[in-house]
Amino acid sequence: MTRSPIELTLTEEDHRIARMAAAAVGLSLLDAAIPTPLPGVKPGLANIVTLLVLARYGWNAAAWVTGLRVVAGSLLLGQFLAPGFFLSLTGAVLSLGVLALAKKLPARAFGPVSWSVLAALAHIAGQLLLARLWLIPHDGVFLLAPIFAATALFFGTINGLIVARLLDEPPASS
Repeated sequence: MTRSPIELTLTEEDHRIARMAAAAVGLSLLDAAIPTPLPGVKPGLANIVTLLVLARYGWNAAAWVTGLRVVAGSLLLGQFLAPGFFLSLTGAVLSLGVLALAKKLPARAFGPVSWSVLAALAHIAGQLLLARLWLIPHDGVFLLAPIFAATALFFGTINGLIVARLLDEPPASS
């Protein structure tokens, strides 16, 4: 008895998500290479890709790109199932939840910059909560909140401005 191979039919959307996830993973690796004064303080460059995908292709595509980025990035950095993976995953899940709500806000008042800031703040809030509940069982961890919130506001604004600029350009043809 011979087994027939399993055939998967890939759509253009599958290819697009794979390309965007690859770009996000590359930016995550770049993020990891940038020296930072505190663990967890980084630009979040991969969020540029997530926000671009959210604006152009919707929340489902952004969720796929983010999930693939978190898993593939952690595998490439040797952090899969380590505390850093769970911190990243928690931040990503909270960010996606906030983006799902933010996408429903009036487009006239809310766009890539506000989405980026909200997502960055949600990301760091998720990481701090998980760190408090799991890794550092002391409320002193929340003393870092103002520093992390300030960096989230700064990098969220910068990343959002980059996304707004990229959205002014037509998407690259496949």
